Amino acid sequence: MKKRYHILGALVATTLLGSAFTYAVEAKSKELKIAPPFTGYVVTDGLDAPWDLTYGPDNLLWVTERLGKRITTINPKTGEKNTILTIEEALAAGGHQGVLGMAFEPSFLKPNSQNYLYVLYNYQADVSAPVDDYKKLVRYRFDVKSKKLINPTTILDKLPGGTDHNGGRVVFGPDGMLYISMGEFGNNQFANYTLPIEAQRLPTTAEIAAGDYSAYVGKVLRIAPDGTIPNDNPVLDSVKSHVYTLGHRNPQGLVFVEDKLFSVEHGPSSDDELNLIEAGGNYGWPHIAGFQDNMGYRYANWSQAPNKENLAWDANIPAPGVPVQDETDWLKPANYKDPLKTFFTVRSDYDYHDADQYGGLAYALWPTIGPSSLTYYPENGPIKGFGNSILITTLKNGAVYKVKLNNQKNNVQGDEEKIFKTQNRYRDIVISPDKKTIYIITDNQGSTTTDYNLEPTSVVENPGSILAFKYQPQK
Repeated sequence: MKKRYHILGALVATTLLGSAFTYAVEAKSKELKIAPPFTGYVVTDGLDAPWDLTYGPDNLLWVTERLGKRITTINPKTGEKNTILTIEEALAAGGHQGVLGMAFEPSFLKPNSQNYLYVLYNYQADVSAPVDDYKKLVRYRFDVKSKKLINPTTILDKLPGGTDHNGGRVVFGPDGMLYISMGEFGNNQFANYTLPIEAQRLPTTAEIAAGDYSAYVGKVLRIAPDGTIPNDNPVLDSVKSHVYTLGHRNPQGLVFVEDKLFSVEHGPSSDDELNLIEAGGNYGWPHIAGFQDNMGYRYANWSQAPNKENLAWDANIPAPGVPVQDETDWLKPANYKDPLKTFFTVRSDYDYHDADQYGGLAYALWPTIGPSSLTYYPENGPIKGFGNSILITTLKNGAVYKVKLNNQKNNVQGDEEKIFKTQNRYRDIVISPDKKTIYIITDNQGSTTTDYNLEPTSVVENPGSILAFKYQPQK
């Protein structure tokens, strides 16, 4: 059966650059208003919905362009761009669809390496398929002479896909396995409000045998580089699959800190989460957002309401007949995991309609930050006060949240700090090899807040750009 798609926030941008050749641009010198000891500037712009940013071992910035259906490299010093791959079959029609995450094999560009790059993207199946949108993980080989990605090999296909909440991050772990974040497609909200959330559903033995991965929504997957199920994956509900953890809403960031995997996840109207991802863990969605505290969130299951198609959906006020469950009504399983931190937990009587004077932009003032990615700043880095911190990019705030970790690197320490605020939507973040410059990619359009009085706005100042924040301490 065909899926219904929606789109609040389906931030579809016009394709700006479609050619697959090298195109040079004048290095951008536009300065950003950033407090010392940092200086901020635009490295380049004109990217078509950049999604994933990686600092390559060739000292170039590698970017996936979600709507542009391509992978581009950028010289961080000159802004010169080179399209090294265009994926024509990628399906890029919605707010979270298209070419998504990528990951270098650990030996990339080292002697005797195959120089593999793994890429995740949406695609449209044949007309006989049960759904019309999947994701696939494809392995490419980087040809050093031509500077192109060649020899595509499908590693795992028919992963569930949708226009909203695709998750879409891909990272290699120190164990040599690939980890992929999978969202739950924004079911139970907006035009998808009649569709059930399946973040708690686990695959059956029969489904895995048939290559049916429809239960992989709202999960973090662990995959061998050849696409098979690792022998030491957790057994959940008596079944071993690619599923590593479950109960996620939209985990859009994954990063390893030594052998520990951290994730950031979008909350509904409150309670964005920073999580420590542990094998077999259940992170509670949709029964719990943030902590199980009955604060600011109740699970209103619109998919189970009588006459649901005729109800007027509201994110925070259930219509008559919609079943509602307090967080403490759910009996937590033994493998349930609390988040390390939320952004932000509010009282149970919080008024989400208090900002209705801003119309369709009111949600930008709800107690969430819209976390889109994260990275780790090492404890021995030169930037004062940044050592041993998680850096989280945000969409609704156009800022980075710096969260210190404890000495064991398994929990947070102290409070967060909001830095690098501009009037943009930050999508992904990387740190230069010398640890002195932080690079961030921005969305082409969408809602954020102004950088002067923090009011909602749909105007982004640096659409489809790479921004640099360089540490320059006073001598």
